[in-house]
Amino acid sequence: MAQVLSDLEYARSERVPEDLNPFSISRQQFDRALPFLPTLKQGLVEFLKSPLRTVTVCFPIELDDGSVKTFTGHRVLHSHVRGPGKGGIRFHPGVTVDEVRALAAWMTWKCAIVDVPFGGAKGGVVCDPKDLSQHELRRITRRYITGLGDTIGPNTDIPAPDMYTDENTMAWIYDTYAMMHPGANNLPVVTGKPVSVGGTHGRREATARGCLYATERLIERGEVSGLSSLKNARVVIQGAGNVGRIAAELFTEAGARVIAISDSAGGIYAEQGLDIEQVIRFKDDHGSFARFPGTTRLTNEELLEIECDILIPAALENQITVENAARIGAKMICEGANGPTSPAADEILQARGIPLLPDILANAGGVTVSYFEWVQNNENQTWDLDLVNARLRRKMRDAVDAVADRQLKIREQTSQGPSLRTSALVVAIERVAEVTLQRGIWP
Repeated sequence: MAQVLSDLEYARSERVPEDLNPFSISRQQFDRALPFLPTLKQGLVEFLKSPLRTVTVCFPIELDDGSVKTFTGHRVLHSHVRGPGKGGIRFHPGVTVDEVRALAAWMTWKCAIVDVPFGGAKGGVVCDPKDLSQHELRRITRRYITGLGDTIGPNTDIPAPDMYTDENTMAWIYDTYAMMHPGANNLPVVTGKPVSVGGTHGRREATARGCLYATERLIERGEVSGLSSLKNARVVIQGAGNVGRIAAELFTEAGARVIAISDSAGGIYAEQGLDIEQVIRFKDDHGSFARFPGTTRLTNEELLEIECDILIPAALENQITVENAARIGAKMICEGANGPTSPAADEILQARGIPLLPDILANAGGVTVSYFEWVQNNENQTWDLDLVNARLRRKMRDAVDAVADRQLKIREQTSQGPSLRTSALVVAIERVAEVTLQRGIWP
């Protein structure tokens, strides 16, 4: 590993840029798992790596001021081997086809790891929600879903919330699809809906709660040096969207101390711990954390390097790279966001002995509870919050055990120490490949 580190440091000193294209990263991660899958049929490799379908739609929207603007949206179905596609829809100015392809692939592996009968999908519209009214966002949503047509459906491809979309967006999706398909039970076409519109209790908190359950289980297994429980553990959270702010609340309830948190404008730090309830209220009232009293202001880059027990990157992709991985000050990392760590950074963190719960495991609570919602919609049932959380906890703990056990088994068999990310991919790829072969290659 020393040679790997020296090579990486050489690349940085020569300013050789990392390939941070998310689709390239997803394929690099897949390739790292292949040496630990010696029985995987070679002909399946490219099939498992490649998206099944990519759809791009363009549509005009009349804005509130009477002007017209054209928007572009994408939807990618990566796999339907284990069931219908499943994955969020994000509204963000940085959405690209390659980003959506990567996110769809990660969803395939995520669903396999927590063992829910879905394949991976993802979608996004190139727009800036901060510059759009609710009326404009509703029009964008309806035209996007209309453009996708029957490429989505309760048994085909099922959207969910993602970055800058929420339960209101999902309600618009349901209503649009229902108008196009009258006379059927259309509730299962989308998850993350308001409870009053067929949503499930616990969905809003599910991704962050899954991070909590996964972290607790990894610590219980003795995988984090110097940490025996969450009690008084120092937590740093990058990102204050749905996942970040709810993680701050849940980890605090579990006895941890959130010592730093950030949003897109920067972060705040207090060694003694932040009063999360007051901090969140302050952000809601003022739009950012920046002037919260009694704290030190930080950039998002500085926040990642704070000495702490648990770091939760819950913002955008590629936040931990070869440029800063050697300075990360956490004892463990739990990826609340998708793709926050580059492949080169993974190697540095592993060499430093910092365990990292990868996104395809750590933030799988969202798709797990989406599956629970889908089941309830199909069976016309409503589960209470305690039942949802109990089933989520069991799913997350079982997934952590499956991945950590596979990591140990590989070490015993090969004397190599793959990362938790690689071990998770081994589990996921193996499960998808097994079903592919059991179903048979059609025709």
